[in-house]
Amino acid sequence: MRVSSLARLAPGNPMRTPLAATLISEVVVFGLAIPGMILVSAVPAGTAALLGGLCALLALVAAAGLRRGWGYPVAWLTQVAGIALGLATPMMYLVGVIFAVIWVASFVMGRRLEKRSPDTH
Repeated sequence: MRVSSLARLAPGNPMRTPLAATLISEVVVFGLAIPGMILVSAVPAGTAALLGGLCALLALVAAAGLRRGWGYPVAWLTQVAGIALGLATPMMYLVGVIFAVIWVASFVMGRRLEKRSPDTH
């Protein structure tokens, strides 16, 4: 098994939908983090917009790419980026970790489903 195949689920895996929903939720939260960075952490508006916008774009691209498989590595990077937003505003450490836990739990459940039902490969 290749390393890249360890970081993604089989195309027919039913957990792709919850994973995509998690990423879309992250798009919204990363967008809402922009005013939080500005008002709570006094991050300059341009910097906050750039950081929040890039993370939101990363999550959106990852969600779009899940169907073809290339979105999974981008989604893993999105989880790291979400936690890293905590460098700009500490509230995002917690929010990023929560989303990462949801992502990992959904991914692990998807892996378990693949092991139980051979028709998802």
